[in-house]
Amino acid sequence: MFRDVLRFATLAAAAVLALGAVGMSSARAEETFAYVVTYIETMPSAEKQAAQVIDRYGASGREAAGNLRFQALQRVDRPNQFAFVSAWKDQKAAEAFASAAVTQQFRDKLTPLLSAPIDERPYSGLEVGSTDVVGSIPSVRKTRGAVYVVTHVDIIPPKKDDGIVALKEISGPSRTEAGNRRYEVLQQNSRPNHFTLVEFWHNQKALEAHEVAAHTLKLRQTLLPMGGALFDQRLYRAMD
Repeated sequence: MFRDVLRFATLAAAAVLALGAVGMSSARAEETFAYVVTYIETMPSAEKQAAQVIDRYGASGREAAGNLRFQALQRVDRPNQFAFVSAWKDQKAAEAFASAAVTQQFRDKLTPLLSAPIDERPYSGLEVGSTDVVGSIPSVRKTRGAVYVVTHVDIIPPKKDDGIVALKEISGPSRTEAGNRRYEVLQQNSRPNHFTLVEFWHNQKALEAHEVAAHTLKLRQTLLPMGGALFDQRLYRAMD
């Protein structure tokens, strides 16, 4: 009987260790996701031509090895400004696509149309929510009337940790709001006191309701005295 008890205890311990290993693997998989936010500003007269080039490049990004999401966005109020928000299996996959021939061809075609250099920023996920499957970040299909919001937040270095707490606090309540389809907080790799909020709302009405919600007003009040720059919020529509 003692042997049976010992065998059961051994099997139970092994099961716990195995589950722990799976949990650690899952956590590591989520932690290694790499994000890139790219800002593009073209000459106003080249907007339509640039949009075609950008849209095709977005399709290439979604087909790239290790890509989890690659969304091409066009700014609502200034249509000659664009952005890419991409997520990758890991940093290696992001770097491989950045140095791929298709990326160089994209830059060669786009450069004559630009009014400013391409601004590309690598990030880590600070608060990105749950994923459907480890190793995959759910993408959201283009929806008529949907609004993307990409906001750059700059916190003065001494208040970086306080800023992180405030940004994490808003993500949960925001995801539970009616009309929210994504709310992510990204932290810039090269400047850890710089952050980007990526939001996706079903329509303008849902976004406006979020803007006056108690947790949103609290965030703005909290960030103001610790901000290193203006709260840079930009509205986009999905191109893909």
